[in-house]
Amino acid sequence: MKSSPLVLLIIVFFLLTSCKKETADKPLPPQPITVFEVKTETVPIYKDFVGQVFGDKDIPIRARVEGFLEKIYFKEGSKVKKGQLLYSIDSDRFKEAVAAQQSMVSQAQTLLVQTESDYNRVKPLAEMDAISKRELDISQANKDAALSSLEAAKANLNIAQINLGYAEMYAPIDGVIGKTLAREGEFVGKLPNPVILNTVSKIDVVRVQFFLSENEYLRFMERVLNSDELEKMKKQENLELILSDDSIHKYRGHVDFIDRNVEPTTGTIMIQASFPNPEGLIRPGQYSKVRALIATKEDAIIIPQQTVREVQGANFVYIVNSDNLIENRGIEILKPYKDYFILKSGVAPGEKIVLENVQKLRSKMEVIPTVVAYQSKGENNTN
Repeated sequence: MKSSPLVLLIIVFFLLTSCKKETADKPLPPQPITVFEVKTETVPIYKDFVGQVFGDKDIPIRARVEGFLEKIYFKEGSKVKKGQLLYSIDSDRFKEAVAAQQSMVSQAQTLLVQTESDYNRVKPLAEMDAISKRELDISQANKDAALSSLEAAKANLNIAQINLGYAEMYAPIDGVIGKTLAREGEFVGKLPNPVILNTVSKIDVVRVQFFLSENEYLRFMERVLNSDELEKMKKQENLELILSDDSIHKYRGHVDFIDRNVEPTTGTIMIQASFPNPEGLIRPGQYSKVRALIATKEDAIIIPQQTVREVQGANFVYIVNSDNLIENRGIEILKPYKDYFILKSGVAPGEKIVLENVQKLRSKMEVIPTVVAYQSKGENNTN
């Protein structure tokens, strides 16, 4: 009796299905994986504070007399030397004022000579009672008044000469000069016209001012005062300057000033740090971040960031338990540190965390773990 084609197809289907079921039911062999053994470390805790940069000295160039700006003698943004001529204001009226006051001095000197002569002639006559004492007193008063007039005229001449000197403005220090706020031909020295014409900054050292909250300040002072570290700290180069492109300035700085009061409107206190800037890379007005050590955490549990998976806002790692089985474990992260996470809870020292190929793992999978040392490549991260 011949079998029908339909019966043969049914037999083949059941044979194939039973083979697949046997294959599916057969357990996979344990997979080799690399793991990181959790340890505790003493970890420095850093925090970044946003600050603004100022020059070591930022000196404004002011027009101290009114007048039309006659000439500018420098190139904007260039280096200038102390005593270098920067601006000149039309000085004709100041020269005329000096000449007028010189004339007043000459008149006062002539009057003084005349009154002294009169006094010298009257005095002997008064001593011989040839003239009255009243005439001698009048002569003395005239001489004293002439002397006072001469002193006043000299003072006015001095003021006129000072104003003439103010018509030229010189660099007060060696430094970098900025963009001029007035051009040749403009009237300067009286609001709303420019009074401050420019600023010269000394930037071989820069000052960075940043703010601490009142609570941060109290914790900071409690730490440094209890250990008598405040004055030492002002001399130690223990701060980092983080630039706007997240690069780290190659020179470290130190705290050199703490403001006297907490600003009542913001509840913050201003701290100032100084950083060497010999190449002039950092310029006044920049915003940057000052990175400071705020605490040290003893026996901190840290794990590589690459081992952590985030699922719907929760964080997990794969643990290899004592039976070499994979266990999915939830963790709480305290904060980042380099390319690690400092943990608040979830993992204990000595446990083994899977380092690589976590996407291919599942709970209760049997593995062959190999403990390796994790090579950190991260920098300090304070986010």
